[in-house]
Amino acid sequence: MPAAADAGRAEHLAGRKNLVQLVQLRWLAVGGQLLTIVAVHYLLGIELPLGEMLLLLAALSLFNAVCALRARAARQVLDRELFAGLLVDAAVLSGQLYYSGGVSNPFVFLFLLQVVVAVVLLGPRLGWAMALLTGGCFVALTQWHRPLELPGLEPALPPHYVGGLLLCFMLVAALLVLFIGRIGRNLRQRDERLANLRQRAAEEEHIVRIGLLASGAAHELGTPLATLSVILGDWSRMAVFAAEPELREEIDEMQVQLQRCKRIVSGILLAAGEARGEAPVETTLHEFLDDLAAHWLRTRPAPGLRLQRENLPDVDIVSDTALRQMIDNVLDNALEAAPDAEPTLWAECEDDELVLRVQDSGPGFVPEMLARLGKPYQSSKGRPGGGLGLFLAVNVARILGGRLQARNREGGGAEVTIRLPLAALTLQDKDTDEPH
Repeated sequence: MPAAADAGRAEHLAGRKNLVQLVQLRWLAVGGQLLTIVAVHYLLGIELPLGEMLLLLAALSLFNAVCALRARAARQVLDRELFAGLLVDAAVLSGQLYYSGGVSNPFVFLFLLQVVVAVVLLGPRLGWAMALLTGGCFVALTQWHRPLELPGLEPALPPHYVGGLLLCFMLVAALLVLFIGRIGRNLRQRDERLANLRQRAAEEEHIVRIGLLASGAAHELGTPLATLSVILGDWSRMAVFAAEPELREEIDEMQVQLQRCKRIVSGILLAAGEARGEAPVETTLHEFLDDLAAHWLRTRPAPGLRLQRENLPDVDIVSDTALRQMIDNVLDNALEAAPDAEPTLWAECEDDELVLRVQDSGPGFVPEMLARLGKPYQSSKGRPGGGLGLFLAVNVARILGGRLQARNREGGGAEVTIRLPLAALTLQDKDTDEPH
């Protein structure tokens, strides 16, 4: 699938960029540690084991050079690889602190940088792991380290002071993981909402384009459809056809299908633009469903249609072409999926919502279609139905304040569920609406 491939490439690219960021940050750390060691040893006159500390810096530099080559050549960089690099950073920092006073060294709180980087790049789970590991390094440095020989500094820090440092470190580390994790989650949710809004705007723009195409098609098809209607009317009155019952029946069927073509063009125009607009009719919910089922059976070569009601109040509603066309599209898909079996239309009310379930006995939806339900041109090859009709149905339901869902039934076949708020259909709601 192109979308899945694009998502995978984006994830791989993000891993490489994160590795590049770590390499750059590590070079800054190497330079900062080198300047600090030189300044403390030569400018402040504090004796440091230069050989051991510079050896650690050389090892870190070599490791970072390898990481830089890896960032250039790698196609994919996993989170565990980044986490391993952070572990190396923490180990080198622990070694430097071991040779320079342990927790009495004020640079001990550089461990928190490792925690922050882990949370931001790798998420809260690995952030907590890094917090625990650096906390362990902190505890170890309280026991094992080379003390600094500074005037006025006690050879060993008081236990209460060390405990306070440890408590402060763990508290700050925990707060960093919690709040940076939450901030990151909020930002991801915001980005997801923005992506959904952009997707919805793109779909609505697509609907507008469909409306323009349908308008052109309606304009171009109007004349030939009208001509065919006149010709069929003339044929029906000719004696040669009236004397042949079979021919007369075929002419009647052609007229029915011609009227259906006109209604389909009108329905696509309405569904592609405003959902509520053309010739609304005041009726009741039960009457609307009965008329819809009867009309659908008259105009489709279907073996039948099972209309089932359950806990369905007979409230007054406003019906129009878009509402009918939406349900007709779903029923058409069910018929195309299983032409020899009659589909089922279940109607019920749940929590002030009209719930319509259309069930068929076909092969069901392929997983790719379920994942991209309602996207335009998603009809799978070799399986009829499930394309533009469902796309229009999803958007009409959305404009009415409802939603459309689909699933494959355990016993075989598919089920499409339409949920519409009764308030969007009832007369009380329509009295206050402005006409579109």
